[in-house]
Amino acid sequence: MSGPKVVAIGGGHGTAVTLRAASRYTERITAIVSVADDGGSSGRLRELLDVVALGDMRKCLVALTDEQSPLAVAFARRFEEGELAGHALGNLILAGLVGATGDLVLAIDEAARLLGAVGRVLPATTEPVVLKADASEGQIEGQVAVSRAGRIHSISLVPGDAGPPRRATEAVLEADQVVIGPGSLYTSVIAAACVPELARAIAASEAQRVFVCNLRPQIPETQGYDVGRHLSALEAHGIGVDQVLCDTSVGMALGEVGLPVTDTRLTDPTGRVHDPGRLAEALAGLLG
Repeated sequence: MSGPKVVAIGGGHGTAVTLRAASRYTERITAIVSVADDGGSSGRLRELLDVVALGDMRKCLVALTDEQSPLAVAFARRFEEGELAGHALGNLILAGLVGATGDLVLAIDEAARLLGAVGRVLPATTEPVVLKADASEGQIEGQVAVSRAGRIHSISLVPGDAGPPRRATEAVLEADQVVIGPGSLYTSVIAAACVPELARAIAASEAQRVFVCNLRPQIPETQGYDVGRHLSALEAHGIGVDQVLCDTSVGMALGEVGLPVTDTRLTDPTGRVHDPGRLAEALAGLLG
């Protein structure tokens, strides 16, 4: 495989975009993904099977796969009727692989092999965790509930000693570039990166550590936030970065950052989401 070693940390749609971008300038990619989701198909499978949230890992696996392949399309397909309504086929396959192998990481690796994914997807923790927030309205538990709260002061995971697979921390320490974000600041990005062993690995890593900020505040989770306030939230949770990559042309003020900032056009033609091609050009440019 060729290219720099790139690690993407976060969850869901945001990290999936980062992975599509990274795959344009390297084949050596590792995604480290939050498993704290408790809504939708992931939440139902967690309750039924006592597994970690699988949906964000499914999205990241598909992002590292040829999007036109029938299996990738099938992984993303959601059933619309009956007892399976709302479940994505990929979530069910991952749950079946976890049951068959008895090992979460092995199950994800097997799914990646089936899909022909370029790179590796790893969970931020190997056991189910509950996201807990300290907000102005008090203590809130559960990712869905936290995402609906405003004025969040801090988040944490329960149990607090939940750890990542060994290969996740190794990937961070061996990386040339660690990309944190974009995505829901508290419920995806920090929920993954604040795992204590991962936060320590990010701090110790000699990689270029890049925070990719969202295009606009997420209501209500980060209502009123600018880029600088996003960065302050990371720092408050012990997550250090060296570079900030943002696009303030569509609704996010810059604020006070205090780090090298690349403010450039990153949106797709709709102006609503990050464009993988533009994000790839910016991230590769930071590596020089």
